[in-house]
Amino acid sequence: MKKADIVTFFDRLAAAMPEPKGELEYVNPYTLLVAVVLSAQATDVGVNKATRALFKQVTTPQQMLELGEAGLKSHIKTIGLFNAKAKNVIALSRLLIERHGGGVPDDRDALEQLPGVGRKTANVVMNIAFGAPTIAVDTHIFRVSNRTGLAPGKTVLAVEEKLEKVVPADRRLHAHHWLILHGRYVCKARKPDCFACIVNDLCAFKGKTTLELPPKKAAKKPAKKAVKKRAKKPVKALKAAVRKS
Repeated sequence: MKKADIVTFFDRLAAAMPEPKGELEYVNPYTLLVAVVLSAQATDVGVNKATRALFKQVTTPQQMLELGEAGLKSHIKTIGLFNAKAKNVIALSRLLIERHGGGVPDDRDALEQLPGVGRKTANVVMNIAFGAPTIAVDTHIFRVSNRTGLAPGKTVLAVEEKLEKVVPADRRLHAHHWLILHGRYVCKARKPDCFACIVNDLCAFKGKTTLELPPKKAAKKPAKKAVKKRAKKPVKALKAAVRKS
């Protein structure tokens, strides 16, 4: 995608969503970190359902340790891989107390040293909690970047590095959320809503459509005569059985 088109691309997304927000619910940087760790291979909706009650009871690493691994599992058992995630959350809570005085570090390397925290999770926390212009490449951003031609790359890291180069400086802070939300609700994996896309004309996707597909026709109801014939069969059988008896 050309530089001028990239500027227009983000100008349009910004006009549609001036202040985009992530969809994970949290109370403070610590609960945000926990929510992002829990969201791996899970939906934000599912994580939010599990953490609403949890975050009313737990908002600090110390409170999480007091709740314990078993107690945490009882809250997050509806989330995929909850056993491993519970173990990681307890372990990272302990390390936050031991190494960072119970606070969440605003440094990517320090965050990545915590159990269950990878580069993507660290980038999300830095962006949302500390206002860093980081871009966490998830499946949605990876798809949008490659499909549109915005920042094509074969790996997550390659796409992230490309985005860091091409996204205009004044759009870096919110680029993460604009791209995720666009991928989640418009540029969807199987059937992208190209007809409703505000950057359709800038996109390099060869399979894009500009018109909404017509709804599928409903299956025809069986003819009334056929219904009547089928309805008579049980009656005839019943009369025959009565005569035989």
